Amino acid sequence: MRVTYVSATIAFGTASFGAAHPRSAWEPAGPNDVRAPCPMLNTLANHGFLPHSGKAIDVNRTVYALGAALNFEPSLSEALFEAAAGTNPLPNATWFDLDHLSRHNVLEHDGSLSRQDAYFGPADVFNPVVFNQTKMFWTGDTITMQMAANARASRLMTSNLTNPEFSLSDTGSNFSLGESAAYVTVLGDKKSATVPKAWVEYLFENERLPYDLGFKRPDEPYTTDDLIDAAVQIINLQHFPQSPGKGL
Repeated sequence: MRVTYVSATIAFGTASFGAAHPRSAWEPAGPNDVRAPCPMLNTLANHGFLPHSGKAIDVNRTVYALGAALNFEPSLSEALFEAAAGTNPLPNATWFDLDHLSRHNVLEHDGSLSRQDAYFGPADVFNPVVFNQTKMFWTGDTITMQMAANARASRLMTSNLTNPEFSLSDTGSNFSLGESAAYVTVLGDKKSATVPKAWVEYLFENERLPYDLGFKRPDEPYTTDDLIDAAVQIINLQHFPQSPGKGL
């Protein structure tokens, strides 16, 4: 099964989609804006790649945002949009709001790297206690795929042991895999499968792209195969029996 990733999962919104947006343009969410459980999508809205309101995001804006900020190939962006639009409670929706992604067990899932499980409270808000557990497994200045796999396994096992209503669907597991694969290979170097730890911590904690730390838009497009290959690496490096969170 091919992995799709929305957080990522997994990106200039002024008047024109085609014009380059100043990388310094960033503003946190305001009282009338909505955000998702996904730090990357929230980051893209804060920068204006996605609508700053977080509302009425259609396929064209999704393709633009992911391409402009992260150099995603259009076909991958389109697939991710289809998954995200499926969280809109309206049937046959052609758009979504970021807070639609908070619907539990649609795409949002237990065992997040930076959010508490929905059983314990709102799962769309950054939780420093949860994120501190994740960071414990990033043991060097450069995060490797092994570190990412260890962090994911720990979060899933902790949720499984502490949440009496723990669940992880096949879709949720695939998104969980994609999230771990993407913060390494989208934010970092997909060839070496490494990323500076400071970049990842900065993005999660500030919901802001780490331009000031050296990040820049990748020159080479990020493809569906890149994401699948990285997710397979996560699976092969995990050290628990493949439940919960088998994926693919």
